[in-house]
Amino acid sequence: MTEPGSFDPRLLAIITGQRQGVLATIAADGRPQLSNVLYVWDDAERVARVSTTADRAKARNLRRDPRAALHVSGDHFWQYAVADCAVTLSQVAAQPGDEAVRELQAMHGAHYGGQDEAQFAARMIAARRLAVRLHVRRIYGVALDQPPGT
Repeated sequence: MTEPGSFDPRLLAIITGQRQGVLATIAADGRPQLSNVLYVWDDAERVARVSTTADRAKARNLRRDPRAALHVSGDHFWQYAVADCAVTLSQVAAQPGDEAVRELQAMHGAHYGGQDEAQFAARMIAARRLAVRLHVRRIYGVALDQPPGT
């Protein structure tokens, strides 16, 4: 058992070692809504960041109910971690150099490398992109080194 506020290092390693996961949010009717996402992990803040557009279901759901879970697969079926998260959203990118554009540029740069700042800002503003910040409160899952029976 880990101390309150700390995470099992094996499960945390699954989260920090990947950039792809499945984000679960809560739809207006209470059903789960799942989205495949790319994320960037910030170890200092214990936050996973996801880029999305303001009109996507996940953004609408998170504005209404700022709770989410991020499921991340490990190396085999019996290795996964789920981050239980409180969520904050950035403002929608509105002008070159604003806080949202800078945060999005750092995230996209981690996935796709450096990009022309003016062109990048124009794309983020036109798409009405924002940053989803997943503040990890708890991590649970399974971290077996080998699948059972091997």
